[in-house]
Amino acid sequence: MEKELTGTERRKLLLSMMRQSKIPMSGSALGKKTGVSRQVVVQDIALLRTEGYPIMSTTKGYYLEEPDSNQSVRTIKVFHTNEQVEDELNTIVDLGGTVLDVMVNHRAYGKMSAALNIKSRRDVQTFVDNINSGKSTPLLNVTSGYHFHKISADNEDILDEIEEALAQKGYLAELLPYEEDIRE
Repeated sequence: MEKELTGTERRKLLLSMMRQSKIPMSGSALGKKTGVSRQVVVQDIALLRTEGYPIMSTTKGYYLEEPDSNQSVRTIKVFHTNEQVEDELNTIVDLGGTVLDVMVNHRAYGKMSAALNIKSRRDVQTFVDNINSGKSTPLLNVTSGYHFHKISADNEDILDEIEEALAQKGYLAELLPYEEDIRE
């Protein structure tokens, strides 16, 4: 009889399978390969997303959207209002960055994140339109405007330029001592 995987082992296996697959994998297929139901896979995917893994959902299944290994990646802390979201995101993409995710670090609730994958002005406009057309508000509202973005770019110089531009606009925020581990 095969040993049943723990939740942690199963989630590591799910990540490994998604990394190796060239196409999205259905929840049923992932469940079959890990010996659990599709619903358990859905719950595991939700947990992995809260840990910051950029798992995307399509009608054909799940896939892991990790940045190209040749890309430089940096996590930055920013602060701004809802009205400044579009300007902040456009600043990043105009300088050659991709906004991989948004994350807040709430003192009571912990880290909450969402994959964004915003790489163009069109993506920014779609995101802003989706926010404006619904009853939801940006995740930054949970922490009074403070939030983090993981961004990628072709090299560190571009990331430096993005940080400088955000600082000039007053969007870049200083890390607090308990947040130092977030940038790692």
